[in-house]
Amino acid sequence: MLANVVVDIIEDDIMDYGKELLDILLKDRTTQKNIIWATSDYNDLGTFYRDNQEINSKWITGSYKKVIQPRVSKTKSDQSSRTKEKAEVFTPSWLCNQQNNSIDEEWFGRRDIFNIETHRSWLSIQKKIEYAEEEGKDWKCYVDARRIEISCGEAPYLVSRYDTISGDTINLENRIGLLDRKIRVVNENVSTEENWLKWIERAFESVYGYEYQGDNLLLARENLLYTFIENIDYKFNRKPTLRELKRIATIISWNIWQMDGITCAVPLCDRRKLMEQLSLFDSNEILGEKTFCKIKNWRSKVILEYRSLLKGEK
Repeated sequence: MLANVVVDIIEDDIMDYGKELLDILLKDRTTQKNIIWATSDYNDLGTFYRDNQEINSKWITGSYKKVIQPRVSKTKSDQSSRTKEKAEVFTPSWLCNQQNNSIDEEWFGRRDIFNIETHRSWLSIQKKIEYAEEEGKDWKCYVDARRIEISCGEAPYLVSRYDTISGDTINLENRIGLLDRKIRVVNENVSTEENWLKWIERAFESVYGYEYQGDNLLLARENLLYTFIENIDYKFNRKPTLRELKRIATIISWNIWQMDGITCAVPLCDRRKLMEQLSLFDSNEILGEKTFCKIKNWRSKVILEYRSLLKGEK
């Protein structure tokens, strides 16, 4: 039976699987270091919480386990401050659903595939999804179709474990995220664990998202990881192994990355490089050089700069 959905994921619970799992979720694949805070909200906690500092598991677990919280758990003043300073605005699930339905309408060529929209809500369709196989579209094509959520925050368009505005949890069978839908399709079409794990990995490999602030990014990554945990419980009534979790976490750490959406670079990279160079008295490198973010194409196994996609490069 599926365990109760928790909104605020405690990093200590992730550490219970193994410290290396949380370390993967904190990894920045571009810099090969950890993601950074990229927000001044935690400055009062000390030097290790400044905006240009890496997020270390030591400072978000144990006696610091409540440092990182989802937006809905923050005070109204903190929410307002983040909206004013970082233009942080989260979208209610019913609106995410409408927009995701529009994406699916384009792909399927018809409406009401996964649910029927009602006033600020929806009714999930229980029957198995049908595909236009005569047009070369089957469930595997749907799982592999790439999707991205820009400025993803806690990733409500990808996974809808809870409504980011109200904090209400959403049962697995009623979820509306782009990845949630892909996982539903896998659950409907695959029975063996080996094949299920294969196609679940492909589903995770097909969804992307980027976020500026490090705390939001970690929350997004955690939501994707727990979506996997909840679905393996739902499908096979068991907990995932550490090996399975590390595999999914690795995909997540590549596909949900930290980036300044305007520059396509790692946040604050200019300032960090300048500080590092001054501290080493190195005058041979160009001061203020940007570190452009890298992502992975899992089908071709190619690692490329995200900005190259905006230029139309392959």
